[in-house]
This record gives sequence, C-alpha cells and structure tokens, in this order.
Amino acid sequence: MVSSSLPDLDSGVMTDDQRVDLLQGLVAIPSTSRHEAEAVSYLCDWMNRLGFKAAPDAAGSAVGRIGSGPRTIVLLGHIDTVPGNIPVRIENGVLHGRGAVDAKGPLATFVCAAAEAAARANATIFVVGAVGEESIGSAGATEIAKWPAPEYCVIGEPSGWDAVCLGYRGTISTIYRLTQGSRHFAGPGESVAEQAVTFWNGLNAEAARLNEGVTGSFQSIGATLRSMGTTSDGLSDEAWMSIGVRVPPGLDVDAFLATMYELARSAELTIEGKQHGYRTDKKSLIVPPFLRSIRGEGGTPRFTLKLGTSDMTVVGPVWNCPIVAYGPGDASLDHTPEERIVLDDYLKAVRVLTEVLVAL
Repeated sequence: MVSSSLPDLDSGVMTDDQRVDLLQGLVAIPSTSRHEAEAVSYLCDWMNRLGFKAAPDAAGSAVGRIGSGPRTIVLLGHIDTVPGNIPVRIENGVLHGRGAVDAKGPLATFVCAAAEAAARANATIFVVGAVGEESIGSAGATEIAKWPAPEYCVIGEPSGWDAVCLGYRGTISTIYRLTQGSRHFAGPGESVAEQAVTFWNGLNAEAARLNEGVTGSFQSIGATLRSMGTTSDGLSDEAWMSIGVRVPPGLDVDAFLATMYELARSAELTIEGKQHGYRTDKKSLIVPPFLRSIRGEGGTPRFTLKLGTSDMTVVGPVWNCPIVAYGPGDASLDHTPEERIVLDDYLKAVRVLTEVLVAL
C-alpha cells in the first residue's frame, strides 16, 4: 500500500522520510524474477503521484516519464531480486531486506532524484524498473534496448554513493549435457562424469591461455561451475553441468563459443544467454557531473569496474551513448543473507544524482 505521506502530484519535492518510505515499501514487496508485478504496480503508483506518467511496458517493467526538455535521459534500474527472505527492518539507520542493495536502493534513488530534478532539468527523464535482470535473457532491458538511443543513460546498480562504475564483464550461460549407453565402471572407456570433467578442465585451460599477460580481473575470463550431476536408467548414462563464463569487453565471444563446442566433442551445449562485456571511458561526457556532485556532498569520487554483469551490457552496445552505472550500497552484500543499505548513503546518492540530472 502506498504511504499516505506522499507529496502532492505536481510538487516533486519529497522529504527524507518519504524517500525512506518509498524504499522501505519497495523492499518489503517480494519481487524475484518473473514475480515482479506487485512491486511494479507499487512503483508506478509512487511515480504517478509524484508527477510522472508511469505504467508497465510490454515486458512488465515499470516505466515512468517526467519532464519535457529536448534531451532524453534514461535511468535504467531493475526491480527483480534473487530469492531469499530477509526480514525488512530499519536498525540504527540501516535498512535490511532482500533487494535493498541489488538493486531497489539505486532504483528508488532514480525515482527520487528524477522527481526532484524535473523542474530544473532541461530534459525528458525516463525511470525504468526493469524485470528479469537477475534471470537469463534480461527481458526488461532487452525490451528497453529497442528504444531510440538517449543522450545519456545511468544504470541502477550499487557502485557506492561516492563512486561511478564504468563497466561490466559480459556472460555466457550454458548447459553441458552428455548422454551415452550405460557401461560397467570396470569396463573400457570414460564414464560420462569423467568426460564432463575433461570438458570442464579444458574450458578452464583455454581461459587460462587467453588470460596470459592480462592485468587485473576485469579483463580476464572466469568460468563458474554452477551445478552438476549424473543420472542413469540402466540403459543410458547422462552427465550435465550448468556453467557461467564471465567475459571481458573486447573478447571475441563467438570465437570462444566455437572453442567450447570443440571441447564438448559429442556432448550437447545449450547456450541459454550471451552478453558481451561493456566499458565506458572516464572522459565520457556523463562523468564530470558525477565527480562534481560527489565532491559537493563531501565525498572523494572513485571509479569501479565490476566483475559481474548488468543491464549495461544489454543496452550499452546498442545505444552507444554516454553511460555509467551508479547507486548507493555495498556491492559485496549483493545476493547475501546480510543484504542491507545505510540510509544516509541512500539519501546522499539522491542528492548527488539530482544535481547530475540538472547538470546534464
């Protein structure tokens, strides 16, 4: 239920308590991937009452528009979370709850800052609470990527209120599956489990070869064995593995996939998702306003590069506009049982982003 303390429709001015109400209410609504509808409705309601024109789009994402200036700014956050119930509570100025950091904190920051900046920014600002970011395919951002490229884009992810994220690695999500006739373990030949292990070792060896001479983890390839297993019905044996490969910007992903198919030999590889890595430059036109605004709040600006992926890797290569990721929160708490956000950092991020939007 929307708080009765919401400001008037046309004011756009929120108190800090109302900003906290927005975030706490959003975090309190479970919204795992493919189950975001209630949270989307809640967010659209808040945006409409703050002066946005907001509604779900074709993918089910919350999309709000405010302002009427000639420049277009897209603030692309995501509203879905990974599973895990963390009791929502505020203790000593810290909000605990699933999604507080990843990424409802940044998303609420977008709504508050856009509402505050709209009257002073000579721009049309879109706030998107995308669905499906935490699932393969990133359905919400894929739909948004069909839009014409904006002048600027900010991705809602936890960089820390005093930091700007310049890039993310891409990803390859694949299922390895090998089936062959059942055999006695004492007989000749390799079991399906042994062959699966051979593939996994070969994949890591190829990654290590390509990583030779690479400085820093961001530019490296990293493979993760998410889950694995074997089954047999007495006539056929099967081994399967779920594998995620993080890939840096600039890597020839198709060539790497071709090598994976070669290593798989007679096994079947199902590619569930593929995203190229993406990195922007410190000299991008979107960066200086962030640096000035962070300093204005008493911070020392920092730059980060993330080893995971985000919706930047979906829209960045399509739009090729000035783009960074920004949002309050400690990214090391993503997906953990300790997920929480310092509310003072959240409020600082709102003020920082408000001034960035006006400057842009």
